[in-house]
Formats: sequence, structure tokens, C-alpha cells
Amino acid sequence: MIQNQALPKLMTFNEFLDWKPENGNYELYKGMIVEMQQKGKNEEISGFLAVELAVFFRQNKLSYFLPKQALVKVPNENSSYLPDVLVVNRNAIKDEPLWEKSSTLTKGESIPLVIEIVSSNWRDDYLTKLRDYEEIGINEYWIVDYLGIGGYRYIGNPKQPTISIYQLIDDEYQVQYFRGDESIKSTTFPGLNLTANQIFQG
Repeated sequence: MIQNQALPKLMTFNEFLDWKPENGNYELYKGMIVEMQQKGKNEEISGFLAVELAVFFRQNKLSYFLPKQALVKVPNENSSYLPDVLVVNRNAIKDEPLWEKSSTLTKGESIPLVIEIVSSNWRDDYLTKLRDYEEIGINEYWIVDYLGIGGYRYIGNPKQPTISIYQLIDDEYQVQYFRGDESIKSTTFPGLNLTANQIFQG
């Protein structure tokens, strides 16, 4: 997602939940409210992935769903994210203390997969969210960089559209890169049959 406008007042996470309107997309970063504004291409890709995943879950009778407005809370910080695509384990949310009241997830066990689609704020996805999702213990994190604008140390030189799939191994993320017509490899959902280009084209 693209950062659009940051509002100046610092808030605790609970204050943010009380403030957050039903309409509009907002994240909280270190107590600062950030309004998120999606570009058209981001919407195309996130919509495509949501449909593909939902069909995959139904065909394989998997107990997962894709909420539209659920937040992912960072431990011990006044920060929470609204991922572009969020997969939730229906069987694990019974242990989520904030789910029923505020559609907020705090445990990695509840989140088998989270996907962020890169725009101009690529450092958020490759640095900040990568660190925080790893700390939460989210098993798999995809960064879909359809513009190929991430740093050279993340996507190589020359830059090109890249999907980075981070897999949690021994509490640390290990990464694989997928480009062009390469078939992505998800260890969480190994039967998912998609190429990088299919995802980029949305």
C-alpha cells in the first residue's frame, strides 16, 4: 500500500481502535496514524491473489479465510498493519484476545500468510514490516514488487519485478525470489499453482 497522509497526534493502540472509523484504511506506526491509499494496479493484484487463494482454499477444504479490514498488531508497540492480503486460520482465532471486538490479530499461529504489494514506500515492506512480521511469527510473507523498485540488496541488479517469499525457519525468515514465468513455491500452500508473471498481471 501507499502511504498517503500521516495525522500528527500520537496514540496508543487502544486509542487508535476507539478512533478508527468504519470506512477508510488506516495503520498505526509507533503511535502515528497513517492513512493508506491503494493504486489501481495494487488493487488488481491484491484482488487477483485473494480470488486465487479463496478458490484454492475451497478446492482443498482448508479452514482459512481472507478478511478485508483485519489488523495485525505488532507486539509491545503502538503499531498495527492492514496487509494487502491477509490469510487467517479459522481454527486459531479462538485464541486471539482482540479478534471478536476489533478484528485484530496478535499471534503468528493465526496468520499462515501475509502479502504486501510494493509501491513507492518499498522500505516499509522490505525493512519495517519484514522485521515485525518475523517477530510476530507469521509463517510466510510475500513481497510482490511488480514495479521492481526495491533496493538492489533485496531484488538484485539490474532491478526487475520480483516476488520475494520469506519463510519462517527456526524463528528467522529465509527468502526465495521468483521472476518472469517462474512458478512460485509456497511451503505453506505447496499446491498453489501460479507464476510470478500471472501475479504481476493481476
